[in-house]
Amino acid sequence: MTGFLSSLAPICPPALIERARAAGLARIAIARAGATLPMEAARDATAAGIMEPVLVGEADAIRAEAEKLNWDISAFRLIETEGEAAAGDAAARLTGAGEADALMKGHLHTDVFMKAALNREAGLRTGKRLVHVFHISPPDGSRSIMVSDAALNVTPDMETRRAAVGCVTQLGNLLGIARPKLAVLSATETPIPSMPSSEEARALADWARAEGIRADISGPLALDLMLSPEAVAVKGMTNDPVAGRADAILVPDIISGNAIFKALVYLSGGCAGGVVMGAAAPILLTSRADPPAARLASAALASLLKGA
Repeated sequence: MTGFLSSLAPICPPALIERARAAGLARIAIARAGATLPMEAARDATAAGIMEPVLVGEADAIRAEAEKLNWDISAFRLIETEGEAAAGDAAARLTGAGEADALMKGHLHTDVFMKAALNREAGLRTGKRLVHVFHISPPDGSRSIMVSDAALNVTPDMETRRAAVGCVTQLGNLLGIARPKLAVLSATETPIPSMPSSEEARALADWARAEGIRADISGPLALDLMLSPEAVAVKGMTNDPVAGRADAILVPDIISGNAIFKALVYLSGGCAGGVVMGAAAPILLTSRADPPAARLASAALASLLKGA
């Protein structure tokens, strides 16, 4: 194993759980719940007082997994379906009909899950751009950071990136940040024609300020200038309201966003809860690689966002 990888186990921040608990239980429909990872996530979030699971999938598999966990699920709604497509469709329709507050991916492929979620008949489409946001917390409990969009939009256009500004601002507010500090990523702090992302970053920041978005936004900024007060001081940018103090990173494409997210997780032990915003209800795109702490954090974000 390379020495760069962290051995620290991710920890779901207690403050995030407390804030989610105060927001009230989220009824979360789990598409194809009958597998170890989604059932463990449901049990943990239920025990934390932030989730009421709606279990969708093969009933025998769901009950068998619950028995392995010594978890009594008799009080929870169980919807019998067969196969990936049927589970995704049923869970999405339940959520779109208001019978669940959020939709969570269980044991099915992402493309099948998202096809069900995006089916107009499911009732989750709102006409807004969908944006994925990670909320990543370091294991020492210090300041967290949001990253958008690292898992859904491959090369987001300007309208999608404007939607991302609104999403991270809204989530920041729900996390208790009255005026989030948003940093727009590029590889330089000066717009230059040879680097299109730098000019797009400046355009996005200018738009947000002109629109009166209730956030401080700066761009373009390289990653060091988002996170390191020392780099900010060396480069003479101490007057920038975001530099060195970013609450959120807005990325130009999925490659850079995914790299930052995975670096924070694998190199520093970060706990990354994730949620898709812009639909009629939060959508949780959990991954097989997500540890229990990250799944718990994702459920907490859904609880905060329900009805928002």
